[in-house]
Amino acid sequence: MSTIFKPEGRISRRKYLVLFMFFYFTNILSLMMMWQAYNQEAWPTFFSFSIILIASIIVLLIQAIKRFHDIGMDWKYALYLLIPPPVNFIGFIWLAAKKGQDGPNEYGPDPRKTDII
Repeated sequence: MSTIFKPEGRISRRKYLVLFMFFYFTNILSLMMMWQAYNQEAWPTFFSFSIILIASIIVLLIQAIKRFHDIGMDWKYALYLLIPPPVNFIGFIWLAAKKGQDGPNEYGPDPRKTDII
């Protein structure tokens, strides 16, 4: 069973969408808390939520890499998702909507047969 912190293998659209919603919500919450901490000059809180934001962005990119693997594309396409919103949001939604390759491919077995979610 693969972990959400390793960019190897493939994940299904369903698992990707669940993780995307959780971590994108975490991003938005972190940004709001950072803005509030910045206005109040609460620097320890600001830097704490900055670390949470960076970590959630990294996890989102790892999941995007797995979705690109499921589609049959290389990991390098995930770098386009670093473009600021709304371009990256459109890319994340496209990954959630695009059907993966049937059966095993060069990145691993079909995740629809192995994913729990």
